[in-house]
Amino acid sequence: MSDPSDGCADPRTAVTEAEVEALVRGICFKTGPPRRLGVEVEWLVHELRDPRLPVSPERLEAVYAALRTVPLRSALTVEPGGQLELSSPPAASLMECVGTVSADLDAVRAVLRRDGLAIVGLGHDPWHTPRRFLRAPRYDAMEACLDRTGPAGRAMMCTSASVQVCLDAGYEEPGPLGHVRRWWLAHQLGAVLVAAFANSPIAGGRPTGWLSTRQLRWAQIGTGRAGGPVLDADPRGAWARHVLDSPVMCVRRDDGPWHVPDGLTFREWTRSPRPPTRDDLDYHATTLFPPVRPRGHLELRMIDAQPGDDGWIVPLAVAAALFDDPEAAETAYRAVKPLAERAHGMPAPHNPLWRDAARVGLADPELREVAAACFAAALRALPRLGATTEVVDAVGAYRDRHVARGRCPADDSLDELRAAARGAHPLPQRTHGKDTPS
Repeated sequence: MSDPSDGCADPRTAVTEAEVEALVRGICFKTGPPRRLGVEVEWLVHELRDPRLPVSPERLEAVYAALRTVPLRSALTVEPGGQLELSSPPAASLMECVGTVSADLDAVRAVLRRDGLAIVGLGHDPWHTPRRFLRAPRYDAMEACLDRTGPAGRAMMCTSASVQVCLDAGYEEPGPLGHVRRWWLAHQLGAVLVAAFANSPIAGGRPTGWLSTRQLRWAQIGTGRAGGPVLDADPRGAWARHVLDSPVMCVRRDDGPWHVPDGLTFREWTRSPRPPTRDDLDYHATTLFPPVRPRGHLELRMIDAQPGDDGWIVPLAVAAALFDDPEAAETAYRAVKPLAERAHGMPAPHNPLWRDAARVGLADPELREVAAACFAAALRALPRLGATTEVVDAVGAYRDRHVARGRCPADDSLDELRAAARGAHPLPQRTHGKDTPS
């Protein structure tokens, strides 16, 4: 959405602590009328005939080589565990974004299908243990850093997938579309989105006790790497302090490992004999994974990958409506205000509100009530945003099937798992999309 290097000096020049704070404050929120949005959709790659079978690294490498020859408007990247990600270009409307990514996904699926593979919409792989596909210094350093807090980091890197919605930061001035309000709303509404779209209740073939195991993994990683700042009236200052006080994941070197002492913060690095450069600062910011990340625009990173070919469209449409339509944004703001008390002033996702959302989803009566109000507001707003009947109907169907019943896709997966355990039927493969392969 925004180029973080806009207006920067030589990126190889060392930066002081004060310069870091000024730089971060200057780039984290690019304010103005909300006009653009984007989406990053991540997918697990599984065998079409049986998603429980492992895909060899050689097959993944071959299919990704083939995909790199396919002309796409979205950027195609590969995650550490071999997950596939499509990142849309900034779009001027919801339907432009939907059209671009849908066309690109059709092309990607055709290539995968020829090799007997499919992309699967799940927030966490229910069958396979973490296995790293990409070998690069960045991921070696990330793995070593995250291993210090336990196995959750490897699971996040290699067995998780999400739908990430990217929205403009909003106006500088106060109001329903002002950047301060939108930053606050993202952290309260984010818990509702976790609950409504939870889709990762299983790991190792068994229920984990959480409807969004993916969100559980992020919480287990810790606040420094995967948490956000404490919310206050100055989001720029709060984010700048968070960047400075977060631990450094790695120091890049031309030779040798990129590892750093455990717990070294970026602030401490600026005070060292070999201080970081502007380039190091930009890189450090990419190693922080809060549920809402300001990169000039706002990245909403808390939504699990969704089942079905077009399941990703529903959270994109709901988020776009609740943030970019003034009436819906005001309704959402009023609906989520009571939830703020449950956060107890703690950062997401490490506060009670977010834990409840990830653990029980819309079985929580308050989250269910707020989700119902937000979906109703989104359905009223979508025609004003130019959404087609098909998109509005998809959001309405999701509301009726899940939100109105206090359910989410994770509940469907658990029902299928229980039925399979009773021998009622073999475990279905609904995650491959509308058509279940035989």
